[in-house]
Amino acid sequence: MAHAMGVDAVTDATFENDVLKSGGPVLVEFTADWCGPCRQIAPVLSAVAREQAGHLKVVQLDVDVNPETTLRYGVLSMPTLMVFRDGEPVRQLVGARPKRKLLAELEDVVALAAAD
Repeated sequence: MAHAMGVDAVTDATFENDVLKSGGPVLVEFTADWCGPCRQIAPVLSAVAREQAGHLKVVQLDVDVNPETTLRYGVLSMPTLMVFRDGEPVRQLVGARPKRKLLAELEDVVALAAAD
């Protein structure tokens, strides 16, 4: 899997505990080994995870080995980024994007710390 540094992997088995029952907002990247744009966004997610630690948990799920969660949320394209809060998806974004754009798109659903 195109693993983003500092971003934990979740699975069908751990999704409920790690994402749905998490105290705060969680950004889940639905990703796959064969996905080029997933590799492009990996450093962006690493930076967001580091800068927003304590405000936003960032995890990734490999769609090829976790079909149950992928199907449950109707994920068809990689990367799909989904923000969950209180067990519910509150925002869905498809495709790679630069960090500034990603943070701007998440601002209204997540209380993000101001990063310079």
